[in-house]
Amino acid sequence: MATIAEAIMVIKKAENDANKLISDSKDKSSQMIEDARVKALEIIENAKKGAEEEAEAIISESKAKARDEAINISSEAKRRTETLKSKAMDKIDEAAKVIIQTII
Repeated sequence: MATIAEAIMVIKKAENDANKLISDSKDKSSQMIEDARVKALEIIENAKKGAEEEAEAIISESKAKARDEAINISSEAKRRTETLKSKAMDKIDEAAKVIIQTII
């Protein structure tokens, strides 16, 4: 009888060990899934941060280019204005003579 009782105890212990192994495996699986979720969120956050930084760099570069272009346009407009003013000033004496001759 002792051997049957021992066999039953061995079987019961094996069942308990198996249940413990199943429980531990489920816990480990759950932890691995949670770790994977955390890692995935980190990857997503890093990707978002990288994209935001790249977008800011592109915007900054675009603003700098636009500022440079505006300066160039302004300089060209100023140069053309000065040229027109100079041409007009060159003709003032002649215009004044014509006006004076017309009045006299």
